[in-house]
Amino acid sequence: MKKEKAVVVFSGGQDSTTCLFWALQNFSEVATVTFDYGQRHSAEIECARKIAEELNVSFKVLDMTLINQLSANALTRNDIEVSAQEGELPSTFVPGRNLLFLSFAAVYADAIGARQLITGVSQTDFSGYPDCRDTFIKSLNVTLNLAMDKQFVIHTPLMWLDKADVWQLSDELGALDFVQEKTLTCYNGIPSTGCGECPACQLRNAGLAAYKERKSAGELV
Repeated sequence: MKKEKAVVVFSGGQDSTTCLFWALQNFSEVATVTFDYGQRHSAEIECARKIAEELNVSFKVLDMTLINQLSANALTRNDIEVSAQEGELPSTFVPGRNLLFLSFAAVYADAIGARQLITGVSQTDFSGYPDCRDTFIKSLNVTLNLAMDKQFVIHTPLMWLDKADVWQLSDELGALDFVQEKTLTCYNGIPSTGCGECPACQLRNAGLAAYKERKSAGELV
């Protein structure tokens, strides 16, 4: 474990919670930062708060609702249907979200003396979101370091993992049951296995089923 302080961009979902457990194994002190961007369900923020309290890590909420003044999307508007059409960005894409979140996470990290940033973005399961790509993260890391004259490191433990791999990682971290039972990924605000119908639930649950099948078949490496 590195004797360094880290900040996890944290939503209380499967991916960021797995990243939180990863951070707890790799850094001596871990803080979380959660963003209120007017998401459909305040339950997401409360879920993140409860997880942070249970794992005894600091929890900070930053107000990013200004995003709603600039764009409309299915994650912040109940009157927009969750959908995805070939060749177009999904209706759940929030323009600039990860750019803003990671930038403000860096400002917060600097304020508390942290240089390590962790985010759960994945290019494998990025759902068409351009701000989940590895090239974007690397570019932003350079930009933050230049803009703030500090040496931040953005860690992306899930970048090349599909959802089955993410479940495997949570299992290896001793957190599979915790992640399965206490996180909220569902677009309809239902914790654990969720509604089972929205794209987030389908991706999460299919990944878990694939991981369990792989594990029972002894195919893990």
